[in-house]
Amino acid sequence: MNAIAETPARDLFATTLARTLAQEHVADIVETLNEQDADTLAAVLLALPFGRAVEVLDQPELDEAAEALALIPEERAAIFLSEMSADRVADVVQRLGEPLRQRLLARVDHGTRSALTQLLAYPEGSAGSIMTTEFVSVPTTWTVAQTLDHIRHVERSRETVYAIYVLGSVTGKLVQAVTLRRLISADPRAPVASIVPERRPIHVLPQTDREEVARLISKYNLLAVPVVDAADHVIGIVTVDDVIDAMIAETTEDVQKLGGMEALDEPYPDIGFGAMIRKRAGWLSILLVGEMLTASVMQHFEGELEKAIVLTLFIPLIMSSGGNSGSQATSLIIRALALREISLKDWWRVALRELPTGLTLGAILGVIGLARVVLWQQAGFYDYGEHWLLIAATVGATLVGIVTFGSLTGSMLPFALKRLGFDPASASAPFVATLVDVTGLVIYFGIAAVILGGTLL
Repeated sequence: MNAIAETPARDLFATTLARTLAQEHVADIVETLNEQDADTLAAVLLALPFGRAVEVLDQPELDEAAEALALIPEERAAIFLSEMSADRVADVVQRLGEPLRQRLLARVDHGTRSALTQLLAYPEGSAGSIMTTEFVSVPTTWTVAQTLDHIRHVERSRETVYAIYVLGSVTGKLVQAVTLRRLISADPRAPVASIVPERRPIHVLPQTDREEVARLISKYNLLAVPVVDAADHVIGIVTVDDVIDAMIAETTEDVQKLGGMEALDEPYPDIGFGAMIRKRAGWLSILLVGEMLTASVMQHFEGELEKAIVLTLFIPLIMSSGGNSGSQATSLIIRALALREISLKDWWRVALRELPTGLTLGAILGVIGLARVVLWQQAGFYDYGEHWLLIAATVGATLVGIVTFGSLTGSMLPFALKRLGFDPASASAPFVATLVDVTGLVIYFGIAAVILGGTLL
């Protein structure tokens, strides 16, 4: 383990900064500390009042928490970890290298170590991986007064108390969740079981995908959702702030994939030059190979191009239109799949919807493309030759075909990737555009051969 670089100037700066930040809102403290290096962050955490330091470390927005803890004396770091919320500790511990991780785990209390072992066993992106094991539960035999008294005693050791989970007094199974508002307004002498809502409790399994958890929280306006095991015993809760943090990370990853690159593991300013090249070079190389097929197609139609060189003027317009329509459809379907608005079995519904949509959009662009050729010819901006009307018809018909093809291809590709077990977001806009570029040229020259055959071709 590296020690904090001990210099009088650093110690003085850290102490002064800690004194200044101590009374600030924790979000403002995190924002300021994210601008400091790991050594300074570690020194400030040691200089802050213990409770404030734990509060700061508990924030997922603190970028270098793991790096700072690695610089703090292990005994002190273990105390910090023992006081932090279980889900946040799991996130931080995952970023620690070996053997420091094992040494710190050996120092934390038994309860924290057990919770960490449980949380780290669940797959990334699941409800179990983002849940906290700190929740309030009571048996059905308790009264409202007993429940409120219990909350007062355990509140400081719980991350949040959005709801109290009522469990069967014999089975220990989840019966229902009761909100604090309902508890406070109820008769203190009434059994807590008498005030639970008469409906099936909302819950998820630890293997449930975090996107599904987010959907349930949004659908039922929940602040937290309980996570239960196969026997319906509550093992943790996923809170709305955990879901927001997880979905921001998920959305960031999807956006980066849609841009045609691998998802970044770190914030953009922190990722190294070599890592950035590795994340981007692979996809760019794949896309380049795809675009090479475009050159091959053009070589195949070299004879047609020599006979009607005017056709080359519209290649960029046609290729971009097909790529744009495909990218639009892909983005819509990826988002709909993510929000569970559609599923794999709905592919044919989407195809039936995108076919007339593509034809209509293609017709609109086809009319614009045809009008452009006519306008330029009639206004004298450019002379397309004696067969300019046939050229205009070729451009218009091609736009109808390629936009329709782009819409269908772009909408079906996410389904195909999901069916094969890949992330639908891998159907990036550049990938779809490259695919449509190649096929678009075939469509273009095929239509040109039909319309211009016997004249220019």
